[in-house]
Amino acid sequence: MALPKEFHEIARRVNNWGRWGADDEIGTLNLITDEVVRAAAGEVRTGRRVPLALPLRQDGVQTGVIPGRVNPLHTMVQLNQELFGPGTVACSDDVVTMGLQAGTHWDALTHVSHSGTLYNGRPAGTVTAHGGAEFGGIDKVRHLVSRGVLLDVAGARGVERLAGDHAVTPEDLAAAEEFGRVRVRAGDVALVRTGQVRAYLAGDRHGYGHPSPGLSVRCPEWFHARDVAAVANDTLTFEIFPPEIENLWLPVHALHLVEMGMPQGQNWNLEELSTACGETGRYAFLLSAMPEPFVGATGTPVAPVAIL
Repeated sequence: MALPKEFHEIARRVNNWGRWGADDEIGTLNLITDEVVRAAAGEVRTGRRVPLALPLRQDGVQTGVIPGRVNPLHTMVQLNQELFGPGTVACSDDVVTMGLQAGTHWDALTHVSHSGTLYNGRPAGTVTAHGGAEFGGIDKVRHLVSRGVLLDVAGARGVERLAGDHAVTPEDLAAAEEFGRVRVRAGDVALVRTGQVRAYLAGDRHGYGHPSPGLSVRCPEWFHARDVAAVANDTLTFEIFPPEIENLWLPVHALHLVEMGMPQGQNWNLEELSTACGETGRYAFLLSAMPEPFVGATGTPVAPVAIL
């Protein structure tokens, strides 16, 4: 089924192709300048550090709904092995097999395509079975540190968790700014809290994934107008699921990654951060969210930390 006219109209309004040159592979992360990072460092007042990643475990957020995206399978390959002879120092080693987007992660710009294209007009066929992403792989993101802003949509609405059929709108994002007495600015990383991760933390893995609140197809224009560098939230699918427009699957992914060149993150645990921001009355902070440099990968695990 072809993408509807409404999608293509939004795509034209948010498109960033060529904005940072024809060869650009990092999109809106270009907005994180040295000046932005220096200003972000000024948000640190107490040094309080808040981890935002879910534990990587075999009974993680994946339930088999997304083919091939397996939870971490952890295996020991050495157990107190004395490699250099009896009585020498002993070592234990382990290996992991997992989907790179299985837990808390960033999506690279090559994670999705539409109409045969990737960000900046690259052909979708440049992602191959053996080489992965020829252009725009997550390894091209050498660092990701900026000012983070928590947009606590659930908190602004006075609930612990949004309803499963709630599409987060630009009006919700603006209300969250007002709630946190903060304004999103160019180069920021926006963290959108829905409270949905509470389902997973309570043991309801299936209820966490579906139905799920998430971003509306109207949100990309809001982020584009603010020149946001990246967006992450606390859900499995990032956008509302099932979709708000019948049979229009993953439109926000396509608008963010393909049209805007804006990375997005899923499965971030924003509960402790919500508490910390509420206690301090400050919803902006220094955010370190460095991707693991898997060459050619279309996503990566990340262990983000907010520093208040």
